[in-house]
Order: sequence, then C-alpha cells, then structure tokens
Amino acid sequence: MAENKMTRNLTPLSAWAFSIGTSIGWGSLIVTSKTYLAKAGPMGSTFGMLVGCAVMLIISVNYAYMMNIYPDAGGAYTFTKIVFGHDYGFLTAWFLSLTYLAILWANATSVPLFARYFLGGIFQKGRMYSVFGYDVYFGEALLSIAAIMLIAALCATQKGIITKAMIVMALLFTAGIVICFIGAAMHHGIAFNPEYAPSRGKFSQIIRIAVISPWAFIGFENISHAAEETSFARPRFLRILVISVVSTTMLYVFVTLLSATAYPKEFTSWFDYIMNLDRLEGLEGLPAFYAADHYMGKTGVGILIAVLLALILTSLVGNITALSRLFCALARDRILPERFAKLNRHMVPGNAIWLIAATSVVFPFIGRTAIGWIVDVTTFGATLIYGLVSGTVVKRASERMDRGARAAGIAGVVLMVANLLYLLIPNLFTSGSMERESYFLFVIWSLLGFVYFRFLLQKDRSGQLGRSIVVWISLFSLIVFVALVWLYQSIIGATSDSLSYVEKYYVEAGLRQVQTGVVSRQLDIVRQTTAKTVSVVVILLALSLVILIGIFRIMRQRAQLSELQLGQAKKLASTDPLTGVKNRTAFAERERLVDEQINSGTSGPFGIVVCDLNGLKYINDTYGHQTGDEWIRKTSKIICDFFSHSPVYRNGGDEFVVFLSGRDYENRMQILSDLHQQSVENIATNDAVIAAGIAEYVKGTDTRVHAVFARADAAMYQEKMLLKGMGAKSGR
Repeated sequence: MAENKMTRNLTPLSAWAFSIGTSIGWGSLIVTSKTYLAKAGPMGSTFGMLVGCAVMLIISVNYAYMMNIYPDAGGAYTFTKIVFGHDYGFLTAWFLSLTYLAILWANATSVPLFARYFLGGIFQKGRMYSVFGYDVYFGEALLSIAAIMLIAALCATQKGIITKAMIVMALLFTAGIVICFIGAAMHHGIAFNPEYAPSRGKFSQIIRIAVISPWAFIGFENISHAAEETSFARPRFLRILVISVVSTTMLYVFVTLLSATAYPKEFTSWFDYIMNLDRLEGLEGLPAFYAADHYMGKTGVGILIAVLLALILTSLVGNITALSRLFCALARDRILPERFAKLNRHMVPGNAIWLIAATSVVFPFIGRTAIGWIVDVTTFGATLIYGLVSGTVVKRASERMDRGARAAGIAGVVLMVANLLYLLIPNLFTSGSMERESYFLFVIWSLLGFVYFRFLLQKDRSGQLGRSIVVWISLFSLIVFVALVWLYQSIIGATSDSLSYVEKYYVEAGLRQVQTGVVSRQLDIVRQTTAKTVSVVVILLALSLVILIGIFRIMRQRAQLSELQLGQAKKLASTDPLTGVKNRTAFAERERLVDEQINSGTSGPFGIVVCDLNGLKYINDTYGHQTGDEWIRKTSKIICDFFSHSPVYRNGGDEFVVFLSGRDYENRMQILSDLHQQSVENIATNDAVIAAGIAEYVKGTDTRVHAVFARADAAMYQEKMLLKGMGAKSGR
C-alpha cells in the first residue's frame, strides 16, 4: 500500500484553496443571493449564515480530529468504515458520491449559462427538447461535456499546475467579491429597508437560513479526502478548515448584502426586485452583477465575470479531486473495481478521474431543472454525512478518554439530527423549502444503494460487509419517512394547483357562482394524482423491503456459515488428531481462563488428574510406533470412559490431563480408585496400564492452575512407580 500512496504536494495555502474552492461555486453568486434574500432578507441571511458558520465550525473540529487519527484518502468514508464498520462506510460513501456528483453536474451545466449571460448565447444551437420547462440545446450540452473532459484531463495529468491554479483562482474570487462589496458599502452603507423578508418572523427566517448551511458549505471538507497528500503537520488541519469556513461565510454574506444594495427604479425595494427576478433579463436578472454595475460600472461587472468563471472552475476541479480520492479509497476496499485505485505515472488516481468524467457526460442532456432537484438532495446527504462523522468522533474520543473532542462530537450529532428533523417534519404541515421531486429522488438514490449493496454482498468473500443490520433498517425507515413526505407534498401540490386553476377560471370568466362540472374535473385530477402517488410509494416501499429482506437473508446465512466454519476451525485447532480429545493448546487456553478466575476470586472448586500409559516405550521399540499409536488411542478411550463428565486433554506423548468438574469432581476418589483397580487387573492380562494422580485446587494457597497440575503430576509418578513394582512395564 505504501507504493500506492499519492505524492505529498498540498501546502496549507493550496489546501485552503481546495477547501473554499469546492464549497463555493456558481450558485453562490447567481442563485444563493436570490434564494437567501427571498427567504430571510439581508439581515436574516447574515445572522442565519453566522449561526450556520458556528455549526460548521463544530463540524470542522470533528473532521480535523478524525483526520489527525486517520490521514488517508476517503475522508468521511474512511472514518465511518474504521469506526463503525464497512456497512456504515458504504452508506456514507453512497450519499457522499451523490453529493459531490450533483454539485459537479450543477457547475458543469452552469458553463452554458455563463455563455448565455455574457457571450450572447452562442452555444444555444440545436435545440433538442424541453425537460421540465428547461430547453436543452446540443451545443450547450457539448460545451458542458467539453468542460468536464478538459478539467478531468488536467486533474489526471497536471497535478502541480492544477494546485497552483486553484490557489490563484481562490485568491481571485475572494478578492473580487470583497472589492465589489466594499465598493457598494461605501456608496450604499449597510442599512436596508426592509431588513427581513416580510413573509415570516425574524427568528424563523434566521433558523431557515442556518438549516440549509450544510448545503452552502458542501466541499469544505475536500482536504479530508486528500489528507495523505498534505505536506504539513496534522495539527494544521483544524486551522485550515476553520479559516475556510469563516472565509466561505464571509463571501456568502458579502454577495447576499451586495445583491440587496441596488435595484432598478421600477421597483420600490430590494424585496420587490428579488420577487420579480424571473421576468428580468440581462444584468437586471443578476442582482450581484446589477449592484456591481450600479456602483462600479463595467469594471465591477468585469470583476464579477472573472469571479464567476473562477468559481465555476474551482468547483469543477475541487469536486473531481474529492470524488477521485473517494473512489480510490472505495476501490482499495473493493467496493469499486480495484483498477480505480491504481495511480498513474503522475501519482494520481487517473482511472477514477475518468470514471467520474464518463459518469457525468449524460447529465448535461437532462437539463438544469432536474439537476437542481438532485442538488437539493445534497442537503439531506450533507446532513447525514456530517452527523455520521460526528458520531465517529463520539465513539473514538470516548475510547481515547478525550472529553473535549467527545463534547464536539455529541454537539455535531445533535445539531445534524435537529437539522434533518427540521428539513423533514415541517414539510408535513407546509409546502417546504424543496421541490417534491427532490424527496422522490432521495428515495430512488437510497433504493439504488440497497441494490448495489446487495450486489456487493453476494460477491464479498472476506465477510467485511453485511455485519450491521441496524444501519440498513435505519436507512429503510428514513426512506419510508421521506417517501411519505413526498406523498404529502405531491397531494398538497396537486390540490393547490387545482384550486388555483379553479380560482383563476372563475375570476377570468367573471362568474360568481360555482360551476359543478369544473370543480368535479379538478377534484378528479386530485384523486388521480393522489392514487398514482400512493401507488408509487407502495411499490417503492415494497421493493425496498424485498431487497432489505434479501440482504438480511444473505447476512444471516453468512453469519451461520461463519459460525459453523469458526466452530470447525476452533475444533480442529484444539483437537488432538490421533485420539480426538482436546490437545495441549486447548488445555493452555483452559488454564489461562481459570488463572484469570483465580486472580479475580471467582474460581470454584476443581481438580486435575494427570494420567500416563505405562510401557509405551517398550511397545514402540518392540512392535513399532503404529502399534504404539493404537495403545495411545486405547488409553484415551479408557480415560474418557472413567471421566465421562470432564474434558480430557492429550498433553503430549502418552500423557493425558483431566480437568475435573461436576459429577466427576464430586466422585473423584472413587473414580480414581476404580481406575487404579482396572490397571492392576490389566497387568496380568498385558492390557493398558494407566498411572493416574490427582490434586485439588486449594483456594487462598494456589495462585495458578500449574500449582495444582504439579501436585497431580507428582502423585501420578508415585502411582507409576507403584504399578511398576507390581510388574507393569514402564517407559519412564
């Protein structure tokens, strides 16, 4: 594995560049300002982002703690795999992959949008179709694919250049956003009217922004996947992550406030402006660009164009880099084919990079609307991942008696659980902040995870997978809950659309009375939509349950087989092949366990009998070792017959040891007397003569089993001499 390690070329500055460059992309400048302002206004967004920053700082502490312990490729996947097992690792990797892929696809398909805004839409050629209201052009799809392939090629072959470029671009977009914000603040100030969105209370607006913070910061943990490529001391991980989170928060706040400082004269406030963005074109449709143009003219617009291009490129590079390291770690564990763990001559996982590129070429053809729904799923994904990482900290810090880290881990788990509940539970009563299609996609991706895990489980020969049914029951329960939320959202959406249609119909028709036919048709639509949605939910849940049962059956069969194999292996390892009784190894293990009981004061009464076959040397010398082996087997049978309730051990050669327990211990002297009498009788018939000596454990005197054994061995030797005097042949 040492030969399969990547080169250490990441400095603190380049690590920061990858961290912030991955977490901030196209959406931070184009989409986020509109989304945040519409939900919470400039002040609600600012305070919400600050709360989110505090939460993510706790997550940073947790990541840094685990990176210091496990500085290998794979990040969260590696942490959960080592701490909780491969099942949890797979679950983490599954949602982590979707999270990075979705952000990658979103930024790749933003390249044509960049061209639409600033190059006159020269790539809007060859309209193919419309997907959920988004027109897909062949020229734009090719542009997105070209961007993915170009970045993939650079990441696979130009690691040094890419690293330097990330630093330059991260510094560029950071400086550009700061300059434009300062320019606007100097003219406008930081007073806004209104300060919050007028639709909700101030506190709820702040919380709403804080809750979506995991989405805003996705990718800040980029360096956790490249930890084995860092050239600096591990304690710096935390400092870099903290600086990245603070920098990201600052840039989000600056862009959001910048977007609210200026608006066209036709609007009465920034809120009025933001609510009407969909019908505006050009710079007026881009609040941050409009504000930059308003205060700084073409210079401001030029700065933000360079900023936007840098944001797109760093996000593409950062997500491909993180994914390739994750896939490399998965391939090392055979979750993916091993060829994706191979490093090329540039010491990067080239095959993994090209797998990402190949996987991504299809998605420019599905349109931005569908990709937006997939990106929404990353809110769930990031929350789950950050919660699992925090859980690994709780467990590992508890084992290491590290109270501070354990507290941070518990805080991270609690915050992420609360975050997930907030994302789901309010949507049972309101329309929610995400499109209902995103809930559906979450269920589909989870179901695909079940399918792929079952495939891996059948191929797994090492037994590393399928050991934790709890994780899969938990995921199944989450699928059920999210599916029900989607069901509710669909019903509410259909009902709302129908009622809006009815209202619009009567208003336009100027009717004052309800026409039964129109309402009946709309209610039929609601019923049909509900029936279809419920049917789909039932089918999805049934499929999930069938797959889950299949996984559980394989796991149970494997567990039973493993127990059987383990039992057979233990039996073979502890059994004497000649006689079938237990061997010296088994006796040593029994001796160790009883010694522990003696030391702890929990040992009960026991005795040891040492037995020896008289005349074995004479038999071997006279008749051969094969005959000697037959006499050893005969001796073993006699001893087992006399001590039928106690384990018998062959301690080597012709020596046997009996660990007296139960009824044999209670009747030990009678049994020993009977064995002596049998041996005396066998002298006359030239049958097996067995010398046996006994000793009992004396509590408070004997500190080890060996002391009891030594007394029994001495007693056996005396018996042997007695039998020899009676005519028994002795090989001793």
